[in-house]
Amino acid sequence: MAHEPDRPPAGAEAAASVGATDVGSTGDFVALIPARLASTRLPDKPLADLGGKPMVVRVAERAAAAGATRVAVATDSQRIAEAVVRAGFEAIMTRADHPSGTDRLAEAARQLGLRESQIVVNVQGDEPLIDPCLIGAVAALLAREREASAATAAHPIHDQAALANP
Repeated sequence: MAHEPDRPPAGAEAAASVGATDVGSTGDFVALIPARLASTRLPDKPLADLGGKPMVVRVAERAAAAGATRVAVATDSQRIAEAVVRAGFEAIMTRADHPSGTDRLAEAARQLGLRESQIVVNVQGDEPLIDPCLIGAVAALLAREREASAATAAHPIHDQAALANP
């Protein structure tokens, strides 16, 4: 479900609800969110209820709050797709056999017909508290460093307990 040019991006109301503002200087960027149900540590994790909304919807709201011109969830699950569309975001159905979320996003980018120069930020589907400013900062970095067109924000894990925490 793509938004029409005369309307604000999907999820704009949700973006306002998380209190973030459009970072503005990032330009045109797409936030793609990989999501699948086959989690071994926390079954159905993308659909886990967080304050009345599925986790994946909370992530999409954060991406919209970052100022993404397009937010899409790449999934192999009809249940995830339905939840995402119901919340006003775009869902892209992908194959189930991808070895990684990055592979899933590559398929989604092809399906969306994104041009090679399009800035794409990979926002992990299990990061409902990600700071929208971090997403915007990744997009801004990609806008400056044109040799790369996709990136994922990451932080090193220094605690073994955190590594095992779903």
